[in-house]
Amino acid sequence: MKQARGYYGRRKNVWTVAKNAVEKGLEYSYRDRKTKKRNFRALWIQRINAGARQYGLSYSALMGGLKKKGIDLNRKVLADLAMNHPEAFKAVVDQAKK
Repeated sequence: MKQARGYYGRRKNVWTVAKNAVEKGLEYSYRDRKTKKRNFRALWIQRINAGARQYGLSYSALMGGLKKKGIDLNRKVLADLAMNHPEAFKAVVDQAKK
């Protein structure tokens, strides 16, 4: 019953309904911890792609260029550069273009 605190209606105070709601919530939380990782990776890729296209490069061309140059930045960092530090991202893109 402690875990059902904050639920609406019978889900918070009727044992069988609360038990089922808590079990279902735990299943969702397990599943969505995995989904969250996928969603963030997709978001980072979209941001990197949008930033790269401003400089005439596609996402795959940018990532291929970085790999060839040996520049090892993960997608989270690249997405942050594209969003918050465009001049640094431009420097990275210029390196990938060479």
